[in-house]
Amino acid sequence: MANVQYYDVILSPVVTEKSMNAMAEKKYTFYVHPEANKTMIKEAVEKMFDGAKVEKVNTMNLDGKNKRRGMTVGKTAKKKKAIVQLTADSADIEIFSGL
Repeated sequence: MANVQYYDVILSPVVTEKSMNAMAEKKYTFYVHPEANKTMIKEAVEKMFDGAKVEKVNTMNLDGKNKRRGMTVGKTAKKKKAIVQLTADSADIEIFSGL
């Protein structure tokens, strides 16, 4: 496995209507590095966001979509998505506050 540091684990937040509604229950959704495991994701969230305490992490692997451009057929890149559940006494993640 590649040497993945905590700042390389979280790639970007997922900004969809479903993920925004889940923020009311302190569930935050991120795209993460494909080789990151649940403990790495938990550690990265707690280090990157002050006051965040992770209760549990759910992950899912997303396959690339089939794309075609004329005769050329290919696939987009695979992604990994993580839903992070924070504890009740945890501080909210500020990256989502202005959305």
